[in-house]
Amino acid sequence: MPDEGLSDGGPADFVIVGGGSSGSVLAGRLTEDPATRVVLLEAGGGGDSLVVNTPAAVVAMLPTRINNWGFPTVPQKGLGGRIGYQPRGRGLGGSSAINAMIYIRGHKWDYDHWAGLGNSGWSFAEVLPYFLKSEGNERLDGPLHGRDGPLAVSDQRTDNPFPGLFLDACRHLQHRVIDDFNGEDQEGVGLYQVTQKNGERCSAARAYLLPFIGKRPNLDVRTRARTTRILFEGKRAVGVEYRVGKETRIVRARREVIVSAGAFQSPQLLLLSGVGDAGELRRLGIPVVADSPGVGRNLQDHPDFIFNYKSRSLDLMGVSPAGSVRLVREIMRYRRERRGMLASNFAEAGGFLKTRPDLPAPDIQLHFVVGIVDDHARKQHLGHGFSCHVCLLRPKSTGHVALASPDPLAAPLIDPAFLDHPDDVAAMVEGFKITRRIMDAPPLAAQATKDMFTAGIETDDQIVAALRQRVDTVYHPVGTCKMGVDAMAVVDPALKVRGVEALRVVDASIMPTLIGGNTNAPAIMIGEKAADLIRA
Repeated sequence: MPDEGLSDGGPADFVIVGGGSSGSVLAGRLTEDPATRVVLLEAGGGGDSLVVNTPAAVVAMLPTRINNWGFPTVPQKGLGGRIGYQPRGRGLGGSSAINAMIYIRGHKWDYDHWAGLGNSGWSFAEVLPYFLKSEGNERLDGPLHGRDGPLAVSDQRTDNPFPGLFLDACRHLQHRVIDDFNGEDQEGVGLYQVTQKNGERCSAARAYLLPFIGKRPNLDVRTRARTTRILFEGKRAVGVEYRVGKETRIVRARREVIVSAGAFQSPQLLLLSGVGDAGELRRLGIPVVADSPGVGRNLQDHPDFIFNYKSRSLDLMGVSPAGSVRLVREIMRYRRERRGMLASNFAEAGGFLKTRPDLPAPDIQLHFVVGIVDDHARKQHLGHGFSCHVCLLRPKSTGHVALASPDPLAAPLIDPAFLDHPDDVAAMVEGFKITRRIMDAPPLAAQATKDMFTAGIETDDQIVAALRQRVDTVYHPVGTCKMGVDAMAVVDPALKVRGVEALRVVDASIMPTLIGGNTNAPAIMIGEKAADLIRA
């Protein structure tokens, strides 16, 4: 079994497992110091191709295994026993290479809540500098925005009229239209800014990693490298074992091993390596390194329901002879201008609203989509249409991630426990009603020719039945290696794994609670802050 250092023969200071949103940031920042030597292991490929960088290609990746782990969930009790679908990015950039590119930080209340749970250094005022450090916003400025960061953030370049119709429908119902969801007040509706530059996707890898591969001798990025376990000497992490094809290799870390494999695979790797609930590890025949019962627990995700409508407009994504002709023109336009339909992230507009006026922050988020989205785009429909997601931002239902077996190549068992808590069901019913009123408002109703799945659903019981039939993830799992000071915390506020040495987790799995919004920008912030924690 080969024992490797960097490609130039030197030993690594840090081994980072996972080249996703947080891992890309961490590798890029740590290797700014030429004396710091980093090996980054990524199970997927290079993450820089036409299918990744063209924004509209997201629809092709979600229902396929292209750059996508495509995990199933266990049967969901709250969803009538249905098996859910969890697309996660596989390749440099991770989920930032297949997501809808929406740039949202979450509400400042979320981070102040983290600090209130004992996580010193994680209040909104303390994490804001890391958001600003990462952000390169082409339009918005001021104390709440960065202009010079590596992560490009821009307005959309699609010129599609339907997001404007969505806003008109919201105005009809007296919802406030705002210009900046990352400003002083999140509540309202508006157009999303996206992580794009000149109409192309800016993944975390494009921002932080790809410009330096082959140029920094202290940065060694290995793709198609599947990490199978962390190596310990006593309680100290000293390296990792990984596979390339059928060959098993080892790479050692002089200073730390850092796990950045995401909310599903970071806990999976800890468990495979003997860090987890001791009883469960022994049952699977895995030697116990540290008894940490919180590993894999506290899984939180945004449950999401989608309204879908048919329409005759060719401004919308869809399948038709006339639409095919339009698409050819749009491809040519995108090649010339990097504008138009192919620059779309699909979810071009949305909002943050409250189901009750007494709430401290919006509790539902809307994503208005310029196409029909049925079962994560796995079910296609002829014709054109539009849709609108509504998700619950702070669900009380919590699930878990567990090992299916000691086989490191087996997918983990994922249980988001969607709609297990009755309060989540009640809040989603109110979210359904709010969203339905927007979709029924004249500006959008005039464009709809058919309500595909919610026609005739009026009573609360009918709404609950529809939710249980159609709710699934909106792709924001967090919390499974949670940060904290209680007995179930996996990492401390410095992101060090409790009970062992020289091991950290740096990704969205460390979030103690789910933030009110899309999770990619926070995952990048976590990488930025972790780099400073490590350097300190």
